[in-house]
Amino acid sequence: MLVSGVRGGRGRVSPEPGYVTVVGGANLDISGAPFAALIDGDSNPGLVTAAPGGVGRNIAENLARLGVPVKLLTAVGDDANGTSLLEETARAGVDIGHVRRVSDAPTGVYLSVLDENRDMAVAVSSMEVLKWLDAGYLRENDEILRGGRLTVFDANLTFEALEAATGLIAGHKIVLDPVSVTKAIKAKDLLGRFYCIKPNRKEAEALTGLSAGSPLGLRRNADAFHDMGVSRVFISLGSEGVYFSDGTERGIAKALSAEIRSATGAGDAFLAGVVYSELADLSIAEAAAFGTGAALLALASGDATSKNISPESIKSIMEKNCEILPES
Repeated sequence: MLVSGVRGGRGRVSPEPGYVTVVGGANLDISGAPFAALIDGDSNPGLVTAAPGGVGRNIAENLARLGVPVKLLTAVGDDANGTSLLEETARAGVDIGHVRRVSDAPTGVYLSVLDENRDMAVAVSSMEVLKWLDAGYLRENDEILRGGRLTVFDANLTFEALEAATGLIAGHKIVLDPVSVTKAIKAKDLLGRFYCIKPNRKEAEALTGLSAGSPLGLRRNADAFHDMGVSRVFISLGSEGVYFSDGTERGIAKALSAEIRSATGAGDAFLAGVVYSELADLSIAEAAAFGTGAALLALASGDATSKNISPESIKSIMEKNCEILPES
């Protein structure tokens, strides 16, 4: 079924006052892409770019560009990279007034090398500064956390920080981006606190202990998350799309085609689209399609975030380039 837009005049964030809080990593993204096939162990002619990045920060920027009021809680170094990173983030519309500046560690850097298909071949992450994104800092900002309409966490936090922060806002709608298998494991004992999660196959398997390699495996993974208390589940399948489930409605949202200049940031854009959809009262299938549209814009931008993202640009892509496949 090709997506034809949202029904009943929905699809715009309601005028209800309030903001979304995003808690997670912010860093400088340095990316190298070869002009030809990547040759291991050799110098590859290509293009090197530097831009603001970080899972939490990227999600926050995407939400701001979608017109959602958003506050970012993160830690960056008290250095030139940190200043530049925050200035760019604020310019996109994100409230950075509560970000922690750290003098004892540099701003985080994520260094990636892409292959000829613009998928990540290897990366090095220097994120010591995120030790200061700790439980104490989050408790100091408990009023910010309690005051939001919805809160997004990425798993760059320690278990102690995740436990403390989610405990402060028990009963609120809380969304988790697991980030990676290693980082996802930290949240395993806290999954019942999350309203929505967005793992990929490997992260889902690490959290449930079940295979996600088949349609039945995807359903079993989703049911395991639902049994833990998670209401909405989106399992990224890479080029195969995203499996979605709320326990009643299930399926796969898939792009018909994609222009890929860089895969960095596509998952962050997807989750921002899902959060926007939640605020706009869309169904889970519509949320999966809207998130897919946001991811397609990120893929085509060449940066971690697209400056062209908007509800209108996403809906245009949804109508022409996204289909919903029923669960097989």
